[in-house]
Amino acid sequence: MPLHVPQAPAPALRSVLTALDSPTAVREARTPVLSTLTGPFEPELPLPVHVLDDITTADGPPSTRLTGWRFLIRDGDRTVAAAEAMLTADGWAFSHFSEGPYVRSAELALSQAESLPSAYQPRLLSIPELYMVTLWLHGDLTASGAEGGLGAGDLLVPLAPAPPGIAPHRAHRATDLLPVLTHRLTRAPLLGSPA
Repeated sequence: MPLHVPQAPAPALRSVLTALDSPTAVREARTPVLSTLTGPFEPELPLPVHVLDDITTADGPPSTRLTGWRFLIRDGDRTVAAAEAMLTADGWAFSHFSEGPYVRSAELALSQAESLPSAYQPRLLSIPELYMVTLWLHGDLTASGAEGGLGAGDLLVPLAPAPPGIAPHRAHRATDLLPVLTHRLTRAPLLGSPA
């Protein structure tokens, strides 16, 4: 089934386009590929970036918050980098360019997600407590990219590199993966200490 990619806010896209058109922004980003290519570069596949701040909360399902929009940057027929716009007090602003394993991993995960039998809205979910990023396949296709928490039918696909013991590029129901991640963060009491 095709993915239902949400529409990024126009100011977020404009900030990325402005950065791509600025030779100094690309040079200052210090991304090897972007500094050596002449473009033209095309931002595509806008993905809302959400953060899961505290997965060990006992107050119900963990909450997410929108922190930015990430665009895959193409040079001709290949993806070469990603660009991110972040939400500031004054609106959307360009944040940074990036390259490396998460860019390639996100592209692979998106390609795999297109072959799933159900349709999803793709997002990125960062879990800072585990230094982990997942492709979040949200089941509510009508939600804006900025809203909606983790749903019972949502899938999480860990991107590579994933934490030890978590297989990258394997879709997990959020309701199945979150307890595993929570368990990793819950520390066992030390011997001789009260439970």
